[in-house]
Amino acid sequence: MSSKNNNNNDKKQDKFLVTCLVIVAIVALIIASYFGYKMYNEKKEREVAYTELITDINENKIEKIKMTAGSSSITVTYKGSGEEEERQKTVLVPSLQAFMELVQDKVDKEGIKIELKQEGINPILKTSDTIFSMLPTILLVVLMVMIFKMQGLGGDSNGKVYGGEENKKTGVKFEDVAGLDEEKGELIEIVDFLKNPKAYLDMGAKIPKGILLYGKPGTGKTLIAKAIAGEAGVPFISMSGSEFIEMFAGLGASRVRKLFDKAKKMAPCIIFIDEIDAIGSRRTSSSGAESENNQTLNQLLVEMDGFASNETIIVLAATNRPEMLDKALLRPGRFDRQITIPAPDLNGREEILKLHSKNKKLADDVDFREFAGDTAGFTGAELANVLNEAAIIAAREKHEVITKADIENAVKKITVGLEKHNRVVSEKDKKLTAYHEAGHAVVSKFLQTQTDVKEVSIIPRGLAGGYTMYKTNEDKFYISRTELLEKMVALMGGRAAEKISLNEISTGASNDIEVATGIARDMLTIYGMSDTLGQISLKVDEPYELQMYGENIFNEVGNQVKLLIDNAYITAQKILIEHRDILDQVALALLEKETISEEEFQEFFK
Repeated sequence: MSSKNNNNNDKKQDKFLVTCLVIVAIVALIIASYFGYKMYNEKKEREVAYTELITDINENKIEKIKMTAGSSSITVTYKGSGEEEERQKTVLVPSLQAFMELVQDKVDKEGIKIELKQEGINPILKTSDTIFSMLPTILLVVLMVMIFKMQGLGGDSNGKVYGGEENKKTGVKFEDVAGLDEEKGELIEIVDFLKNPKAYLDMGAKIPKGILLYGKPGTGKTLIAKAIAGEAGVPFISMSGSEFIEMFAGLGASRVRKLFDKAKKMAPCIIFIDEIDAIGSRRTSSSGAESENNQTLNQLLVEMDGFASNETIIVLAATNRPEMLDKALLRPGRFDRQITIPAPDLNGREEILKLHSKNKKLADDVDFREFAGDTAGFTGAELANVLNEAAIIAAREKHEVITKADIENAVKKITVGLEKHNRVVSEKDKKLTAYHEAGHAVVSKFLQTQTDVKEVSIIPRGLAGGYTMYKTNEDKFYISRTELLEKMVALMGGRAAEKISLNEISTGASNDIEVATGIARDMLTIYGMSDTLGQISLKVDEPYELQMYGENIFNEVGNQVKLLIDNAYITAQKILIEHRDILDQVALALLEKETISEEEFQEFFK
């Protein structure tokens, strides 16, 4: 039987056991509540106050008094007809001796019977009381077992294993990973070591124990880790960093030990810890949850030091926040190599699009090179999502194949939002939106560093009343100061157009202002692009570190940010005033057609 079937059976058994424990706990709680409530009511009905008993004795209502030595409770039988048990009541007395001294004369005078028994308990009542006294303990034990099962201590749940004795592959190969040629080349030697460890060990080489993959979410960190295991044909044990964090102190460290014990039994193999920053963040001196994280991280460090280099176990880890990791985790001997998994470039995006289109019907006019150029900055996951959305759109529109227009609509849906033709928009809002978007497009046309306009529309998408799309002709790794300044001018073009054409401003520019303010702030505080503040970075780990720049540093930054935004707004106004005729033409065309293509937009400038 394969390990996959064993894992499934274990999960079914664990689920069945937990279900049974829940049912037992619920039934026991219901029974305990019922009998407890019943006994409580019966006890209340049969109880009489001490002062009331004295009054009843004086009024000659009592027939018999039963007392038990060593007990503070007595049973009295009232006069009357019916069974004796029905006429009995229970009374708590502060002292039997004081009680008898108080009522002795009346008892002798009225002839009330007195029965005195030695201390003893009815076996049935004793058993019943014992059961009910133990019931809370039983329920607590059941609850603890349930919690421990859910925490993973009752079964082998430390890491999902891809592959086993019959099939040691993850099903993913390097050919299934596109756009990461250099990164795959770096990892080929790891695959070779897992296949042929003797050649490296004979040469005296030490293969890295750990490899850290870091990059934006969706760039393919997990995929390339699976591909390494798939190429090497070894088991792949996968576990998320958050799975180590437990409810009880010490259980996280226990899971780390169990994970590495499992890996040693399955060697050669790969351990993959996704989102390792959940347990690998910098250690602190705090208590509570932070202390538990520290214990888990310490155990991980010990385990990575513990296995020898001839034990063919490779630890792969992925994170998108490498700056949070503890330095001890990154030293040589633990995570020896750190590989950046970047967003794909133009060629990489084209390869990824082709890879994800293998099982899709495409029209002949689909040019992946063109779409790769329009999706700069997209990760592999986002590109896969684009083609999936295009397939959904094509199916919804009853197309036989996925067309170029379907993919274009999918890109717009992901980047801008869902198109909303049915939203009711007033003529006033339409006009304002038309001038706003026309302002962005016209201003961008007269800025040298800004890319060409691809499409302008006043059809609402997502939260936006309209949009202006730009072509992304190249992948940029560095941005100049001039480009950032002109980007702010283009952003302020919408607000400037509203003011010039309608002598009014609206809330529609809120996002533009937010983005422009962020650019200005980063220029001053991170990139050192200020003539006044100088070539400094105000990005610090602790707020008190800013004191070295002077007490008025916040005022200076605020004034400079305002100055940059004001200058961008003034420049945008100048461009639109100079080309007011084109602004009006583009706005009127938008009001008429709702959407203007790149070719139609260029016609206004001929």
